[in-house]
Amino acid sequence: MPVKSANDVQPQVVKAGDKTTIQVLISSQEGPNFAMRRFVMQPGGGMPNHTNTVEHEQYVLCGHARIGIGGEEYKVKAGDVVFIPEGVPHWYQNVGEEDFEFLCMIPNKLDDIRIVPEKGC
Repeated sequence: MPVKSANDVQPQVVKAGDKTTIQVLISSQEGPNFAMRRFVMQPGGGMPNHTNTVEHEQYVLCGHARIGIGGEEYKVKAGDVVFIPEGVPHWYQNVGEEDFEFLCMIPNKLDDIRIVPEKGC
């Protein structure tokens, strides 16, 4: 599989997300070291605060979003590059009127994903 069309990869709903899909463009079975995923968040969509046991390298393709990383909040747009270290809580919220899309590369290691509970009063 040196070349394939992203259009041939079926998007899957992100269960913990809101109005969010994922396409696994290069899986851990295809690439020996990294997987490549494409996320699409519809306007108003996002993903809750969570942690992963693997780092994330991301490239924003289009749209605008707010991203929380380790207690800091960032506004990101097309052309921005995002790095999320392993174990750091992070979340996403599409704040634009168009889809927010990004590529996300992760190492082919076990990834334990945990939702971070919201703090109550």
